[in-house]
Amino acid sequence: MSLRFGVVGTGAIGREHIDRITNKLSGGKVVAVTDVNQDSALQTVEQYNLDAVIYPDDVALIADNNVDVVVVTSWGPAHEATVLAAVEAGKYVFCEKPLATTADGCMRIVEAEMKQGKKLVQVGFMRRYDSGYVQLKEAIDQGEIGQPLMVRAVHRNPEVGENYVTEMAVVDTLIHEIDALHWLVNDDYKSVQVVFPRKTKYAHDKVQDPQLFMIETNSGIVMNVEVFVNCKYGYDIQCEVIGEDGVAYLPEFPSVVTRKNGKLSSGILQDWKYRFMDAYDVEIQDFIDSIGKKGEPQGPTSWDGYIAAVTADACVKAQKTGEKEAIRLQEKPVFYSKDTVCETV
Repeated sequence: MSLRFGVVGTGAIGREHIDRITNKLSGGKVVAVTDVNQDSALQTVEQYNLDAVIYPDDVALIADNNVDVVVVTSWGPAHEATVLAAVEAGKYVFCEKPLATTADGCMRIVEAEMKQGKKLVQVGFMRRYDSGYVQLKEAIDQGEIGQPLMVRAVHRNPEVGENYVTEMAVVDTLIHEIDALHWLVNDDYKSVQVVFPRKTKYAHDKVQDPQLFMIETNSGIVMNVEVFVNCKYGYDIQCEVIGEDGVAYLPEFPSVVTRKNGKLSSGILQDWKYRFMDAYDVEIQDFIDSIGKKGEPQGPTSWDGYIAAVTADACVKAQKTGEKEAIRLQEKPVFYSKDTVCETV
């Protein structure tokens, strides 16, 4: 039996998820959509030839008994209210980041989910489903490099728009590393400090670029994460984990190597979508399969969304103060004590 999806938000990422559920994956069907722009919702139904009801808002969509799963791909500040309503209605939820824009908002979702007595929510941190990150995680967990001591990570974009400001280096960019690195080393964060190197000439007045984040975990792992969003040469994600017995590297994204004009060269991606497109597919398929097999999603949880929010708040504070800022998490509920894994990858 297919899971019946209702999609809240028919912008770019919403349409991409509708496309993959409808045309690429198995076990799911889109039966309802809504958007604050009703024309967008109508265009989406027509574009993908959906047999779906167009609702005026998320409240009406969630109330539809034919909807099993609510996909939240709306504007970030609207996520909390939609997720809370869906959870309180007992619906499964797949929510793109952020789960909520504040740590308190994430905690309200955590508490609502625990009240339901089972996991209903998965947050869209797709890097956990990328084959390269999965291989890196396996190498660490299997002890191939011994205990991790340090991590060096890089997140580079060729350019960003005029609306991109300094804080967005955390909430829009670093947020992926915040979740992925926490998952890789399985250790909560303790503190963060931010350093601003010499500013690139390509950055506009409202953004300080590049930025270096120095994050320490409870066990003493030190992570140096570079965010550089006007690097010009392409979209580049790197991760290196230094352990007691060796070093593990995130595999390079595969590309053709050419020998020409006295040079050995390979291409570099220019668009983040191509880097993680397969991960999005695997992520949603795992969400569908895990609900079918186990009755609940097994990917990133509401608690992971809370960790990301608390850490992001501390990073933004550190941007402003230049000091080492503490990252203080509430005690992890027993409800979330069993770590989730990506078994289908």
